[in-house]
Amino acid sequence: MKPRIAVLTIGVDDLERSLRFYRDGLGLATQGIVGTQFEHGAVAFFELAGGLKLALFARDDLARDCGLAKSGRSPTEFSIGHNVASEREVDAVIAQAAKAGARIVKKPQKTFWGGYAGYFQDPDDHLWEVVYNPDFVPPD
Repeated sequence: MKPRIAVLTIGVDDLERSLRFYRDGLGLATQGIVGTQFEHGAVAFFELAGGLKLALFARDDLARDCGLAKSGRSPTEFSIGHNVASEREVDAVIAQAAKAGARIVKKPQKTFWGGYAGYFQDPDDHLWEVVYNPDFVPPD
């Protein structure tokens, strides 16, 4: 696994309120909430240094997407997005994580938005999404 993180997604209880906090309160650049045409797909992205993105996603929708039941504020509080260059690399990283002792919570599969992704939890139950997004292919 190459050490690169592309998106930090945090689960929020009220997407509009959190958008106002990060955009208006903290001054982070964003195009606002996108993906509203998809059921459970509304998200707000913020540009961070070095190409890193922060995403706000409703906690209920994050729990639904990864297939875990919503619990207290963890592990569906946030997911760490590891962006890769192909579907094949998603499979390889998920396999590597499983071999290292991760719990696979969602096997890699096509996503509703045209990408390919799977989820795993590390030994402390932090949620990672390994994702191929054709719009965010990382440089090698």
